[in-house]
Amino acid sequence: MLNPSKHGPWAVVTGASAGLGEHFARQLAASGLNLFLVARRQERLEVLCDQLKRAHGVEARYAVLDLAQEGSDLALDQATADLDVGLLVDNAGAGYFGRFDGQDPERLAAMIRLNCIGVMLVAHRFVGRFKRRGSGGIVIVASLAGFQATPWMSVYGATKGFDLLFGEGLAQELKGTGIDVLVLNPGSTSTEFGKVAGSTGGGYSMRPEKVVGGAIRALGRKVLYVPGVSNKLVVWVGRIFPRGFVAYMSGRTLRKITPPEHR
Repeated sequence: MLNPSKHGPWAVVTGASAGLGEHFARQLAASGLNLFLVARRQERLEVLCDQLKRAHGVEARYAVLDLAQEGSDLALDQATADLDVGLLVDNAGAGYFGRFDGQDPERLAAMIRLNCIGVMLVAHRFVGRFKRRGSGGIVIVASLAGFQATPWMSVYGATKGFDLLFGEGLAQELKGTGIDVLVLNPGSTSTEFGKVAGSTGGGYSMRPEKVVGGAIRALGRKVLYVPGVSNKLVVWVGRIFPRGFVAYMSGRTLRKITPPEHR
C-alpha cells in the first residue's frame, strides 16, 4: 500500500508517456505524490505534466531520455538530484513479435539494453539514494512473459525473465532496509504496447488502471504481483506442467497474434 511518508514526496516514473507508465503517473498524482516523468516523447510528457498539475495540484516535471542509451541513468540521477524521491516505477520497456531470425538484431539488442540494462542501472541509482534516506519503494515492471518461454517473442520473454528474477533477488537483499520492492507481472493489457510490438491483438486484455491500482495496493505487502485470475492461472500452469509443454502452449497462443509475414 502506498505510504506517502515513506514513498513520497516525489515519485519517478520511467516510460511515462503512455500505457502503464502514464496510469502510474495519474494514480500516484491522485494520491498526492509529486511526479518526475521520463520518456522519449516530449510533447506527451508536457501534456501529461500539465494535466497532473491542474487536476491534482501536485508538482510535475519531466526529462526526455532514452534509457537504452549509455549514460541515461546518470542523466536521470542528476536531473532529480534536488528532489526527495521516495518511489521509483521502473517501467520503461519495449517488445517485438516475430520469428527470431526475421528480426533486426540491432533492434533486439536495443530492447535488451532497455529492458534489462536500463532497468538495472536506474534501479541501482535509486537503491543507493533510498538507503541513504532510510526508506523508499521500487516497482519493477516485468511481465507474465517472464514466467515461461515465449516463442514468437523469445527475446522479449527472456528480458522479462531477467526483470522478474532481478526484482525477486533485490527484494530479498533489501529486507530490513525500509525499501519496498514490488515486481509487477501484467499479462495482456489494453495499452499501445501490442500495436507497437507488432501484435495482431485479440483475446482478453486487462484495463491498465486496474493493473496499476492493484500494483499500488500490493506495494509493501508483496514481492510478486500478478493481476487477474487468468494470469495467475498461467503462472500456476507453468509451475505444475513440464517446461516443454508450457513453451509449446505459449507458442501456439503467441503465434496466433503474430502477423503472418513475421512468423
